[in-house]
Amino acid sequence: MSLLRKEKTVLEDYLETAERAARAGGEILTAKQGSIHARSKGRNDLVTEADLASQQAIRDILLSRYPEHGFVGEESEGATDDLARSLADPDRRDSFRWIVDPLDGTTNYIHGMPHYCVSIGLEQSGELLAGVVFDPVSGECFRAVRGGGAELDGQPLKVSGCQQVNEALIAFGFAPDVRPGAPEIAQFLAIMHACRSIRRMGSAALNLCYIAAGRMDGYVAGCAKAWDVAAGALIVREAGGHFTGIDGGTFDLRHPHFTCAATPQLHCELLAILAQVE
Repeated sequence: MSLLRKEKTVLEDYLETAERAARAGGEILTAKQGSIHARSKGRNDLVTEADLASQQAIRDILLSRYPEHGFVGEESEGATDDLARSLADPDRRDSFRWIVDPLDGTTNYIHGMPHYCVSIGLEQSGELLAGVVFDPVSGECFRAVRGGGAELDGQPLKVSGCQQVNEALIAFGFAPDVRPGAPEIAQFLAIMHACRSIRRMGSAALNLCYIAAGRMDGYVAGCAKAWDVAAGALIVREAGGHFTGIDGGTFDLRHPHFTCAATPQLHCELLAILAQVE
């Protein structure tokens, strides 16, 4: 077997395992819908027993198949600090890490809004290798591997051809505890006035997948977490989209604030609008 073919086979195995784990997590979310109790992790930031049970099931599947891999889940204690340390530590930099959000869209889930998902990404040395986002409500499964394109339920994904912001449907993301006068609010207003229409749908991972599928055209997030975007960022890129830091620089999983667009022309327009906001 050639080296290239072997790498492709390994990546496909990662992808299949991630999908199996995502579907298992999704089954738990569906089963617990309507019978959960939320508690607060911070201002407007919630966690439920469904998040925790989904994460445990995902972890069990991933690490039983790849016990040598690292695991960072949103509901793991100290998850943000652990991910930052592992990305910066030379002794751990080459390690494989699964970056997992067992329930992206917790507030939607608690309120019975049918817009939430499971997101699983695999990273090594800061590079995203595989990603799966599973929507247990619609049953849609978005997948991508590095260099292998993106797909939805076996069909190739391709971003829209939108080039102008005044024709674009844009998603925008805030921090759960956004304060009056925060820069994100000024950015939101600037984008809202420039684009055709704007959406805040409550799931970063699904927003990204919708861009990959051509359902939306761009997405700006001034505050996100690695587990929100680890899968979706790869899916967008593999579907032909443009994904950078919020200022147009290289995207960094340690500081995952980003601007994402279907085309380079639209991406440049979004960056220009953001640059004008004080």
